[in-house]
Amino acid sequence: MTKFARMSYKLNHRRFRKIFNRLKSLPGGINLFKYLFNKVHAAWLKTVKSTRVAYPSSIMLEVTNHCNLACITCPREYAYGDAMAKGTIDIAAMYKVIDEVAPYIDSIGLTGLGETLLYKKLEETLKYIKARNKGIQTFISTNAHIPNADVYIERIAPYLDTVQISIDGVNKIYETVRAKSDYRVFIETTRKIAAVCKKHGLALMFNFVAIKENYTQMKDVVEIAAELGVTDVNITPVNLAGITAWDLKYYELFYSDSFKLEVKQAFEAARRSGTVHLTMWDVKTKNEFKKCHLPWNHFYISWDGWMTPCCAKPFPKELNFGNVFQTSLMQCLNSKEYRAFRRLWFKNITPDFCSKCHVVDLKPLDLDVDIAYN
Repeated sequence: MTKFARMSYKLNHRRFRKIFNRLKSLPGGINLFKYLFNKVHAAWLKTVKSTRVAYPSSIMLEVTNHCNLACITCPREYAYGDAMAKGTIDIAAMYKVIDEVAPYIDSIGLTGLGETLLYKKLEETLKYIKARNKGIQTFISTNAHIPNADVYIERIAPYLDTVQISIDGVNKIYETVRAKSDYRVFIETTRKIAAVCKKHGLALMFNFVAIKENYTQMKDVVEIAAELGVTDVNITPVNLAGITAWDLKYYELFYSDSFKLEVKQAFEAARRSGTVHLTMWDVKTKNEFKKCHLPWNHFYISWDGWMTPCCAKPFPKELNFGNVFQTSLMQCLNSKEYRAFRRLWFKNITPDFCSKCHVVDLKPLDLDVDIAYN
C-alpha cells in the first residue's frame, strides 16, 4: 500500500464505514427518488453558490442539556450555559422533525450539551428512526458515568451505529477536567461498553478535548483506547467560542513546541498500537469563516426546538434561526436570517457570534507529523 493510500484510509476511516453502512440500506420506493433528487439538488445549489440549502444529510438533536458532570471544557459551565433554558426534548415534536427529514437524511446524532443516556425515551426514539429507514446512521455520546450504561446500550444496540465516549485525560487529570467524575468508574464502564459494541458491531470512539491541564496525556489516552478495545480516537483543541471565561491568549498553548511534540507522540502511539485510528481536527490549514461547514450541514437543534448556528456554541438566546417545532426544519434552514448568515460565509466575513472559535481564530499549526483529519 502506498503512503498516499495509507493516508487516505486514515483520513477517511470513519467516513468510509459510515457511507458503506448507509449504502447497504438506502430508502426504497418513492423515497429513493426523493433521496437521490435531493442529492442532485444539493449539488446544484452548491454549484450556483446559492444561500439556500437542500434537505440536510446530517442533523444533531439535543435530546437533553442536563448533565451529571461539570466538565471545565464544556461551554454549559460558563456564562452562556448559566443563562440557557434547561430541559428535555418533547418526543412528539422530535418525531415531527424526523418525519420531515427521513427520506433524505443519512445520519442523526442524538447528542448535545447534555448526557444522552439521561434521556429516558432514547430507545423509543432510536426505534422510530430505524423504522423510518434502517440505513439512517444513528449516533450517541456519553460520559460513561450512568449506572448500568452498558446494559442500556446493549438494549438499544439494534438501533444504534456509533457510540462516542468523552475522555479528557487519565487518572487524576481526568477527574480534574471532568468535574464530579470518577476515573475508576469511567474505565470499568467503558470496558463494558466496548464489549457490547464489539458484540454488536457498533463503532466506538473516544473524543478528547485538549487543554493545558491534559494535553501531555494525549498519547496516554491512545494507549488506554488500545487497552480497552476502543478503535477510534479523535483529538480537538478546545473551542473558546462558547467559553466566556477564557480569552484568545489561551490558544497560545497550541503553538508551543511542547504541544506539537505531544501530538507527534500521540500519533506514534497510535501507529504502534496497530488497532487505534487517531484523527485530529484540521489544525494545519488556514483558519477562516469559510473553513466552517456548519452553515451548510450537520445542523444543531436544541432540546426546545431552536435552530442554532453550531454545536460549539448552541445557545439560542445568543443567536438562532427560528424554531423547528413551531414551523419546520426547512423553513428555518432557508429563513432570511440564515441566508444572510451564509452570505457572510461567501464573503468570508466572520460574524461576531463566531468570535474566538478555533475554526477562525486558531492559527495554523506547523506539526511535524502526518495528521489523519477527522
